[in-house]
Formats: sequence, structure tokens, C-alpha cells
Amino acid sequence: MDSIRDAYHAILTGVGEDPSREGLVDTPARAARAMAFMTHGYAQTLDEVVNGAIFESESDEMVIVRNIELYSLCEHHMLPFIGKCHVAYLPHGRVIGLSKIARIVDMYARRLQIQENLTREIADAVAEVTAGRGVGVIVEARHLCMQMRGVGKQNSSMTTSAMLGSFRTDINTRNEFLQLVRGGTL
Repeated sequence: MDSIRDAYHAILTGVGEDPSREGLVDTPARAARAMAFMTHGYAQTLDEVVNGAIFESESDEMVIVRNIELYSLCEHHMLPFIGKCHVAYLPHGRVIGLSKIARIVDMYARRLQIQENLTREIADAVAEVTAGRGVGVIVEARHLCMQMRGVGKQNSSMTTSAMLGSFRTDINTRNEFLQLVRGGTL
């Protein structure tokens, strides 16, 4: 943590600030703690996150968890991207505890990422732990690296998807997922 704090101190100096002024004295330490929190996914494993919450079930119908909020940092600029994730899977003899899907999303989102990879990592992880017949993941996010700098497009967003198993090979399964994500209400 000390090296991260020292790096933030150097950044403040590098942008022309005085790290000893009243408002900035504790900023390097606060920023280091914030960065550690925003990247705590590196300290987690899939086994720890799932924590054995896999249960036998005869259910074979689609399970969808919609609107899981996510916060990540783009690996190119280390600026936030913020959005939501929709995850679905087709059980095959077992289901995963509901909160574990959100925890999987968080584990991968709390790493330096590009959205395309994040989407695939979530899908692969859900497929691995559920051994389901298919997995579908959609991530919709707004990227501050595109909104705050560069092209400066305030209303832009990005959508990515990963479809595995039946979600890739069966158009009806994919369409059901897409329709339920788009049209679901709560």
C-alpha cells in the first residue's frame, strides 16, 4: 500500500499540485485505499467467491439475474466504466446461489479491464461453476475514458455479449434471453 500511496503523491506533484497543502495532505493515502478497493478482485478466486453455493436441482429452465450494477476501471486509462450486467444460464442438475452470480460479476469487474474481456470472463466463470447447458452474459456500460476525455461523448454507452453453449447454438434460447432482458420489469 505504501508504494501506491507514494505513486499518488508523485502524481499530485506531477500535475503541479502541492501535496502538503491542507486539502491534499491525506489524499495519497485515501487514493491508495480507494484503488485497493476498486481492484480487490485480484485478491479473490472463483472458489472463494462461490464458497460451495452450488445446489442440486431438477430445474432445467433459464435462470436470469438482470441489472447487476458493476463498477470497473478501464485498463487503458484507469478511468471508471459503470454499468449493468445481465447473466443467464441453463441449469443441468445444479444451480448456483443467487448472490454468487453478482459476486462473480464483482470479482472480475474489480480488476483493470476492457469490457469485452470482462463479459467473457463472467460467462466462462458461470459456465465453469454451474456446468450448465449454456450461459449468456450482456454488459452495458458508460466509459468515463470516452466521456471525460478524448472524444468527449457524454451519452455514449457500450454493449457487449458472450453466448456459450445453447445460447450460442440455439437461436430460440438466445432470443428468449434477449427478450427477457429487454422486456423484463421490476
